[in-house]
Amino acid sequence: MNITYILEKALSLYEDKEAVVCGDRRFTYSRFAERVYRLANFLNRMGINKGDCVAILHHNSHEFLECYFAVAQIGAILNPLNFRLSPRELAFILEDSGARILIASRRFGPNVSSLMGIASNLDRFILTGKRDNPPIPDSLDYEEILDKEQKTPPAVPEISDDDVAHLYYTSGTTGRPKGVMLSHKNVCSHALAAIAELHLTDRDNWIHVAPLFHLADAWATFAITLVGGKHVVATDFDPPLVLSAIQDEKVTITNMIPTMLNMLVNTPDVDTYDFSSLRALLSGGASIAPEVVRSIMETFRCDYIQTYGMTETSPYLTVSILKDNLVDLPPDRQFFYKAKTGRPFLGVLLKVVREDGTEVTSDDKEVGEIVVKGDIVTKGYWKQPEETAKVLKDGWLFTGDMAVVDQEGYVNIVDRKKDMIITGGENVYSVEVENVLYTHPSVLEAAVIGVPHPKWGEAVKAVVVLKPGHQASEEEIIQHCKEQIAHYKAPKSVDFLSELPKTGSAKIYKKGLRERYLQ
Repeated sequence: MNITYILEKALSLYEDKEAVVCGDRRFTYSRFAERVYRLANFLNRMGINKGDCVAILHHNSHEFLECYFAVAQIGAILNPLNFRLSPRELAFILEDSGARILIASRRFGPNVSSLMGIASNLDRFILTGKRDNPPIPDSLDYEEILDKEQKTPPAVPEISDDDVAHLYYTSGTTGRPKGVMLSHKNVCSHALAAIAELHLTDRDNWIHVAPLFHLADAWATFAITLVGGKHVVATDFDPPLVLSAIQDEKVTITNMIPTMLNMLVNTPDVDTYDFSSLRALLSGGASIAPEVVRSIMETFRCDYIQTYGMTETSPYLTVSILKDNLVDLPPDRQFFYKAKTGRPFLGVLLKVVREDGTEVTSDDKEVGEIVVKGDIVTKGYWKQPEETAKVLKDGWLFTGDMAVVDQEGYVNIVDRKKDMIITGGENVYSVEVENVLYTHPSVLEAAVIGVPHPKWGEAVKAVVVLKPGHQASEEEIIQHCKEQIAHYKAPKSVDFLSELPKTGSAKIYKKGLRERYLQ
């Protein structure tokens, strides 16, 4: 099974059903497929063949969804780009991937103009959107291209399950960015597993809020299409607009980054919107505090599912869906499991292991590293066999995430290996401290890092953003933590910021915080 099958299947059953809503544009599956085929025919005519790379620099849009299918239709590789990167960072990725065509939104015109001068491997620049910005010479217009091409599907080359479909580049927090290769098998296996786990059907309306260049949301492109659901596209993350879209388009399910969900529940007048269509909200892409989970469930009054995954795993590895023997537990015990990282996703083999490779005790206390295997796991990093060998060992992917596991098989992440703080010889897991910080009524966002200390080696530092109109002192925050966790885990200092730095996918950027305090 490959990605071309997904659109073909949807088209055969749901030709006249509404497929995509993006601003004031609405497409049936028939119309959406025509646009996909027109783009695929153009790429073919431009000499893009199986194994060639096409890059996209774009906000969430129907064009992004079209590219995901059109590039796969001809056996080429799509390279989604983080639009928050600088032109030089983007140029490195484009040259490393060997991309020959860049499809970009005109809103990123300055970056595109810069790339024209430094990304020497690019043959064509295709721009979307209204021509209300200064023209970019030697570029082509996306809609003009589609108008001139045939709306019938191009000849599909022989595509094997293991052929690369997507290249997602990591943020490069530990050095040179790495291109994660996801195959057609990875993408399709994940789509099928998600359909089964989340009970996705043609009655579902999914809203794309998290960025489509990131797998917190991109995976739904394929799962929702395969079942004939509706894609609602949020072009930008604006809380009132997102809440209105959920209400007006009768959204049933979606996945968002925790920071997004936290902002939604803290939006003024959030209780005036109608969320009765929602059946489930998923959180993924970063850790989330139980207190935020509680607010999400109280605000949206639908099922909540915690997810955990990686770019390298397409992405889901766990979901906090309750096993059958847990669904009749009292609400507080159900919440105990729902707020955890979760149990293994369908088709995933997962272990939590010690340094010697043996499994930790399932006591919810002993910490080890999560290792996984399955059809959703990448075959490695693009042109970096040495980096691949560091994480893929004997068929198992070593995630770098530290966790505990309970007797029911539910894991709970305590930290990334690189984020763990060692103070006075004691291990402090930043996630545990952050969870306590979120229980303070004045805290909107929080991050915990280790900073150098002459006596203890490292000291625990908290960096927090307060809710609008709220006040709290450093001493108050520290004392709040000391009342709930061991004193050595409590922050030794607290800084207050108006906003925490975020990555392009809206996750809190701890590396940026560490750099700020280690200068």
